[in-house]
Amino acid sequence: MTDGKRRRPTLDDVAALVGVSRATVSNAYNRPDQLSARLREEVLRAARQLGYPGPNPTARSLATRRAGAIAFMLDTGLSAAFSDPALSITLDALASRVDPEGHALLLLPGGDDGGPRAERVLSAQVDLAVAYSLADGAPALRAVRDRRLPLVVIDHPMVPGSARVGIDDRGGAAAAARHLVELGHRRFGIVSAQCLSTPREGPLTVDEALRSRFRDNRERLTGYLEVLAAAGVPAGSVPVWETSGLSREQAMGAVRAVLDREPRPSALLCMSDELAVAALTVARERGLAVPRDLSVVGFDDTPPVRWTEPPLTTVRQDLTRKGEIAGELALRLLAGARPPRATTLDVELVVRESAGPAPS
Repeated sequence: MTDGKRRRPTLDDVAALVGVSRATVSNAYNRPDQLSARLREEVLRAARQLGYPGPNPTARSLATRRAGAIAFMLDTGLSAAFSDPALSITLDALASRVDPEGHALLLLPGGDDGGPRAERVLSAQVDLAVAYSLADGAPALRAVRDRRLPLVVIDHPMVPGSARVGIDDRGGAAAAARHLVELGHRRFGIVSAQCLSTPREGPLTVDEALRSRFRDNRERLTGYLEVLAAAGVPAGSVPVWETSGLSREQAMGAVRAVLDREPRPSALLCMSDELAVAALTVARERGLAVPRDLSVVGFDDTPPVRWTEPPLTTVRQDLTRKGEIAGELALRLLAGARPPRATTLDVELVVRESAGPAPS
C-alpha cells in the first residue's frame, strides 16, 4: 500500500502467481503461439485474478520499435472520405489484408494542401504510411520521407522509393469519350474533381486543368481530350469545371454551370461516379431526359450507380483488388522487402442506360 492506494499489479506478479518466468507471461500476450493453450489460459486467468490489464502498449512499442499501426493518408477531410464509395471499398479491401496480421489503421484526414498536415504525420505512432490519391508535393509526403517510413501509394503521386498500385486512368477516360463520340456527340462538358487551382472551384481552361496537382485528373483529362481532338472537337470548345470537393452536393453547382453554357453540351464526362450521379440529379431538376437530352458517363463503377435512374455508364476499376494489392505491398515492406515495380490495373467501360445517341 502506498499513500492509501493499492499498487497496480505487474507482469512479475502474474509470473510469481503462476510460477513461470516473465518471458512466459509476455509470450501469453505477444507471442501466444509459443505457449500451449492450457498454459496460456492459466496465465490469463491469473492476470484476471490479480487485475493485471496486460502489457503497456507504449512501453511495448518502445521495446519492439513497432507501433503496430499504419497511417492511411487522405487527400480530403474525414466526412467527405466516408461518403466516397470508391474510398470505402478500397480501404475495406486493404484492411482485410493487414488486420489479420495485427496492424491497425490510423486515418489521417487531408486539408487544403492535398494531404494531411505534416505535423500529423510526424507525430503519428505508425510503422508505415499509405498515400491515397494525394496531390503532387503534399507536405505529408515530405514528412514521410523525413521519418524514413516505408510508403505505399494508391493511385498517385509518383514517389521514388515507394511501392505503388494504380490504374490506367488515361485509357479509361479515352474509352468513355470514344463511346460518346461513336454515339454521335460533339458538344461536351467535363466535370472535374478538385484540382487545387487558384482560386478554387469554377471554370478552368484546358491548360489550367492540365496543371492539376492530382495526377489522375491530368491523366483522365488527357484521355478525354485526345479522343475528342481526333473526332474534330477542339479542346477550347469543351468547358471544364472544377468542383470544390468530391461530394454530390458540391458537384451539383459545377454541373449546373456547365449546362448553362451555350450551346448546351449533349454529353458530360465526369471524373468520378459521385460527380456523375450529381449530373443525373441536376438533369432531373432541369427536366432533361437522360439519355435522350443529355448523356452522362462516370468513372469508378461503385455499387450505387447500378441502381441510379437510369443506371450509369461508367469506367470500371477493380477497387477491391487495388486495396488488396496495397495491403499486400504494406505487409511486404513491413517485413523488410524492397519496393517492387509499380502495379497498373486495367479498366473497362461498362455500358448502361445513361448514355445514348446525340440529340438531333
